Amino acid sequence: MTTNPKPARRAGHGEDTIYWDGAKKRFVGAVSLGYAPDGRRLRPKVYGKTKTEVRGKIRDLKNEVAAGVRTPANYTVENAVSDWLERGLKGRDEQTVGKNRTLATKHLIPHIGRAKLKDLSADDVDDWLTGRAEYLATRTLRDVLAILRRSIEHAQRRDKAVRNVALLVTVPEGRTGRPSKALNLEQAKAVLGAARGSRLYAYLVLSLLGGVRTEEARPLTWDHVYLTPEDGIPPHVAVWRSVRRHGETKTRKSRRTIALPKQVVDVLVEHLRWQKQERASHGIEWRSDGRVFTTRSGEPLDAANVRRDFRAIVKKAGIDPEWTPRELRHSFVSLLSDHGIPLERIALLVGHSSQATTEAVYRKQLRPVITQGAEAMDEIFAERHKASVPKA
Repeated sequence: MTTNPKPARRAGHGEDTIYWDGAKKRFVGAVSLGYAPDGRRLRPKVYGKTKTEVRGKIRDLKNEVAAGVRTPANYTVENAVSDWLERGLKGRDEQTVGKNRTLATKHLIPHIGRAKLKDLSADDVDDWLTGRAEYLATRTLRDVLAILRRSIEHAQRRDKAVRNVALLVTVPEGRTGRPSKALNLEQAKAVLGAARGSRLYAYLVLSLLGGVRTEEARPLTWDHVYLTPEDGIPPHVAVWRSVRRHGETKTRKSRRTIALPKQVVDVLVEHLRWQKQERASHGIEWRSDGRVFTTRSGEPLDAANVRRDFRAIVKKAGIDPEWTPRELRHSFVSLLSDHGIPLERIALLVGHSSQATTEAVYRKQLRPVITQGAEAMDEIFAERHKASVPKA
């Protein structure tokens, strides 16, 4: 007498189940995780070639839930990076957001974006960085790794990742970056000569002879430029803001007040006279707190336009056009150093050391105005350059 095999017990309500899916040719594990706030039953599924593999995935999923983390099975690195770009950069300036988005879309997402975040390993990240090291400078490699780290950290804060494997790797040595350059005295004179008569002339004179960063020159306003101060105070400029977020300078130490060389004063006096005339001819109201450097329509200067116009000037000067406006600051430091100015004084001028000059200048005190750079530049550029009216 034969006996019928005992039928398999059917999983009870709320229990996990494992079954064979003929269409997918995989075992399926359905996990019961309770109910969502809207009353829907939470029953995610995992897949595997064997029941043992499925049981392991069910166990891992339950461990994540117990730890308060639940990484969706289809949540990829691209999803994490996109979420961070969308939600993790709120309040940052557009330039910062744009830079991170460009790096992510060019160097991160195309190469590692399809990886499932829950399966991402430190070896995966290492291999990705090693592959990009052939094409990117070390600094850029650091930036793209920082994006990945912050994206996973953002996912962790939203219970979509258990650990941040990007913290377990180090940045490899990348391609040698473009070295910073500095104009020598003859090149500097040639550039200023080529710029004379252009809208960018006063901008370049202030940057080269004053050591002002290009990001500090663009937002500079006339109420922070003192061409004829009283009480014996030398002409000076208060470098208190930049185009960075909330107008802050690069660092707190970058807030400084520096005396202006005589040649810079002459050029700015002429620039101010010309700007008032131009605004009057266009019917634009003159404001004493307006920007020192603007477009023809009175709008703020754009960094890309400054770079473009500067390259044209450098080319006109007969110099290799692969220069950028920020290298005027390097040139300022180099020229002062060649002239024998001690490095600690140069550091004060470029904002690399602590100083309390901001409030002191407004109190009409002479000593806090840093004069060494202005005096040296008047000696270096001994030949007086007559300021000319920029071409309209």
